[in-house]
Amino acid sequence: MRSSIVGGLILALVLAMTGPAYAKSRIKDVVEFEGVRENQLTGYGLVVGLNGTGDNLRNAPMTMQSLEAMFERLGVNVRGANLNTKNVAVVMVTAKLPPFAAAGSAIDVTVSAAGDAKSLQGGTLLVTALMGADGQVYAVAQGTVQTGSVSASGASGSSVSKGVPTSGRIAGGATIERETGFQMANMGQLRMTLRNPDFTTAQRIATAINGRYPGTAVADNPTIVTLRPPPGQGMVAFMTAVETLEVEPDAPAKVIVDEISGVIVMGDMVRISTVAIAQGNLTISVQETPMVSQPEPFSRGGETVVVPQSDVSVEEELGRQMRIVGGGASLSTLVNGLNALGVSPRDMISILQAIKAAGALQAEIEVM
Repeated sequence: MRSSIVGGLILALVLAMTGPAYAKSRIKDVVEFEGVRENQLTGYGLVVGLNGTGDNLRNAPMTMQSLEAMFERLGVNVRGANLNTKNVAVVMVTAKLPPFAAAGSAIDVTVSAAGDAKSLQGGTLLVTALMGADGQVYAVAQGTVQTGSVSASGASGSSVSKGVPTSGRIAGGATIERETGFQMANMGQLRMTLRNPDFTTAQRIATAINGRYPGTAVADNPTIVTLRPPPGQGMVAFMTAVETLEVEPDAPAKVIVDEISGVIVMGDMVRISTVAIAQGNLTISVQETPMVSQPEPFSRGGETVVVPQSDVSVEEELGRQMRIVGGGASLSTLVNGLNALGVSPRDMISILQAIKAAGALQAEIEVM
């Protein structure tokens, strides 16, 4: 029993003497690799099988033209016919082509109404080609649309809906027909892009990589670090080893202020010089009291009018003394000093902006 108590005291002493632990991140969590990205695909198609919730063909000529063109491809001539169905809707189909996706694999697609359809629930998307920014077809989509919403309407025009019935998804609804052709294994060099550009972080990444593989990494600028695999090692194997290395990201001192919601976010490197702050609330009240003014008895030309009477009062909150905040060496010191003023988050936003204007806040303020 005594030995366990002594062991606990020694452990507590060691923890107390240990310095602050700096958070490190893997390189794969702070950078993007060149070419390893998704590609946006877009298509235009028709959803059929709707229960009277599709487009009104008289108000949506694009739906009429698409429907006629589809029937003509199937050998049916309906041009000039009086089509009056509401079971068809024209839609836009979007998807994301994953990096290194192979032909024949399936991806999810999103289907959104482009006309005046009320709901896509229960509809079926007909074969739709999905094209990339270069105009090439990379996938073909088809399947039943799942909206995950509920909608109902009455004869009087009243309706109720939950979710968005005019937009849905098809899980695995598209099949990849063309690959992007990006070959990482054959590359002689590869660039990494920092998600949060910073000179110090870029140099630390290059130093960490060169410490394991000398002469393979160069920090070109605060955003890009260029890599070249060592002789005899492929790019894929080299990146597998590099992405798990740990670095300590750095960032400039910044204060993010959202005035709409009253949210304040401050980075760990925010510092404040010694400054004295006094804060008080000033309330101005204006009260209007209408009064009736009547003319004298037997007077000519007089009339009864309403005369407003205004009562203006000014109240200033007292009892708050000026406090000295500053000289802080950490974020906790700054937060504790501001909390000591006992102000609301919105008042704290004004205080931080005033401190910045006074030149005492050593950080950038970004107002959203």
